Amino acid sequence: MDILRFDSDYMEGVHPEILRRLSEINFEKNKAYGLDRYCDSAKQKIREACGTPGAEVYFLVGGTQTNAVAINAFLEPYEGVVAAETGHINQHEAGAIEAGGHKVITLPQHDGKIAADELREMLRRFYADEARLHMVRPGMVYISHPTEYGTLYTANELRGLRRICDEYGMALYLDGARLGYGLAAPSTDLTLPLIAENCDAFYIGGTKVGALFGEALVIPRAGRVKQMFTRIKRQGALLAKGWLLGLQFDTLFTDGLYYKISARAMKMAEKLEQGLCAKGYPMYINSPTNQKFVVLEDEVMRELSKRVGFCFWEKPDEGHTVVRFATSWATKEEDVERLLLLV
Repeated sequence: MDILRFDSDYMEGVHPEILRRLSEINFEKNKAYGLDRYCDSAKQKIREACGTPGAEVYFLVGGTQTNAVAINAFLEPYEGVVAAETGHINQHEAGAIEAGGHKVITLPQHDGKIAADELREMLRRFYADEARLHMVRPGMVYISHPTEYGTLYTANELRGLRRICDEYGMALYLDGARLGYGLAAPSTDLTLPLIAENCDAFYIGGTKVGALFGEALVIPRAGRVKQMFTRIKRQGALLAKGWLLGLQFDTLFTDGLYYKISARAMKMAEKLEQGLCAKGYPMYINSPTNQKFVVLEDEVMRELSKRVGFCFWEKPDEGHTVVRFATSWATKEEDVERLLLLV
């Protein structure tokens, strides 16, 4: 039986336009390690999109790799990174940050987000502790946007975190694995320039937004980290055939393709949510992006799992399960309609 797949947003290959361009240049000879013309072009387009003409841009293969490299680059050996307890670096990166020598310091999550007042109180307590020199110093705040629950930070929330980071001498880092879907959300007031203005570093996700693989790490203020290129190489994250990454981001940031395909995923997610709600299925959380969290009776879930792929999320009580349905840049409308007929 053919299974409908809504497990995640990285189950398809690559956008056809990227595939076409990769095929066109397949026999070209390009400089290695990202020093090619495609990477140069992609970097320039990203700088323009972010409104940061002097930004440093680096291309890496995956999100966990990018997080590990960026966090390690910004922190001193005695520092840790603050994240929501549900943050990806805390839950689903197999201790990659800790393996690099940095503790993940967790705060409670509120719909996947950290609260500025709780961050400030945690820092106040740390600096009031006479034994703090024996403790891991909080050196960075990590947020994901969209969060692991598909929720979004507002511009005011981001600015609030920035103020606290400035007050305590911390870096602010944004994990943008699904950033395209966050930027395409009708309710958002965050833009790439605003993110670049308030974050010390962030990455623009490609793996989940149309690329075969790849993430674009942006450091808006050049020189913030010394020898970033060498740091990437040292951690085994420098792709020799760097133009394979550069060409993909050059394509995604040509004629607004990144935004167009993200908006399409959002349209499919909205159709899915409206259909599920019309059938009486409650949403577990108000997610305005491409991840929809639905509460199902366990028996319904077991039957549906025979025909539909989705992601188990959590158990709110004995008789129900929260599952996630994810749309992507490639989700077909007819598949959404088929899913709605099955539930």
